[in-house]
Amino acid sequence: MRSSIAWSFSRGRADPPARACFRLVDEERVTLCVSAPILAEVRDVLTRPKTQEWFPVLLPEWVETFVENVQSNAVVLAEVPQTFRLERDPKDEPYLDLAIATQAHYLVSRDLDLLDLMNDASFRRRYPGLTILGPAAFLHAIAREAQAGGQASKESPEAAHARETDSSEGERAEGKE
Repeated sequence: MRSSIAWSFSRGRADPPARACFRLVDEERVTLCVSAPILAEVRDVLTRPKTQEWFPVLLPEWVETFVENVQSNAVVLAEVPQTFRLERDPKDEPYLDLAIATQAHYLVSRDLDLLDLMNDASFRRRYPGLTILGPAAFLHAIAREAQAGGQASKESPEAAHARETDSSEGERAEGKE
């Protein structure tokens, strides 16, 4: 099953759920959508001195290989119309605009401003086909879809999001995020 996703790389982490998400892209089970500005941000974030202090494996060669791999395995949009305003964090707008432009089913992110949009009734009414969730919840959603053969799953996207949010809050409390 292929699902369109717009991916947020805001953390630059290579944790197991994120790796598993990329594996789904490599296996062509999902379609990764990115834009030129998002790829530029990924490159910028991953090469920042502070990021490289936290993750010494992020040598410039690794980052370039990673970005090239993303480009070669993704649908890359050169231009994405600006359609959504997020006053509390305008830096997240390109991710939302990309998801909207590609009619993505999922936007995978750990960004709390993006994740919180799933609790905004107005956003949910305006974009009922878009679910924003973290990597682990995304993996669960894809697994449920595969088990159901593409039919509606027993757990709603809202429940998956709530589980993911609870998990993220626990990680932050432990200082992992």
